[in-house]
Amino acid sequence: MNPVNKNSRILGVAFFLQFITPLTSGIILNQALIKDDISKTMVNIAGKSWLMRINILGEMLTAVGIIFLGAVLYVTLKKHNEKMALTAFGFYILEAVMLATSRIQAFSLLHISQEYVAEGRASYLLSMGNLAFESMNYIYGSMLMFAFCLGAILFYYLLYKSRIIPRGMSLWGLSTVILCLIPTLFVMFGIHSLSFLYIPYMPFECVVAVWILLKGVERNPHTFRTSQSS
Repeated sequence: MNPVNKNSRILGVAFFLQFITPLTSGIILNQALIKDDISKTMVNIAGKSWLMRINILGEMLTAVGIIFLGAVLYVTLKKHNEKMALTAFGFYILEAVMLATSRIQAFSLLHISQEYVAEGRASYLLSMGNLAFESMNYIYGSMLMFAFCLGAILFYYLLYKSRIIPRGMSLWGLSTVILCLIPTLFVMFGIHSLSFLYIPYMPFECVVAVWILLKGVERNPHTFRTSQSS
């Protein structure tokens, strides 16, 4: 590996941001807001509206981070296969758009929850809140993840073939993100029992970020032939 350079730092920071922002807003804050039934969840959200707003802001920053990481990966990998890198970047943009869309539902849930508490827990508001909650979760847990998996598979394949980071590390990301497709597809059909399959991927972005920031990336990696160059 080469000494750390400016481009390496940008790629490393992009990976690290993409690890830390979803961890903070998507996992830690959600654990503090989501309860075991929709009524308790809505009461909790109404009582912690400030936390819900932080959650929404954090997820919007995550959406920006997704586009940032996708753009940096595209610039880094386009010389190896521009069409594949551009397609992967498109999936990352789609992921970010879906995340932003899910936050619209989250904002609706916040206001419905406040009205639900203010009006004595009216049943029609409970139904509206449940609809907003289910819509938010469906976009967040299936459609968004599906776009991410497709984009990441393409990017990590290019990382593996380009050798700009160790092949074992690229193979870790590629194999585990393929594994993430399984629970994502099941969630689309209402089956949520396979979420443990996401666990092998979870540390990847942090590990690769630290590696790149400390070691840098290969400036002159071994290139590979594509259908474009043949």
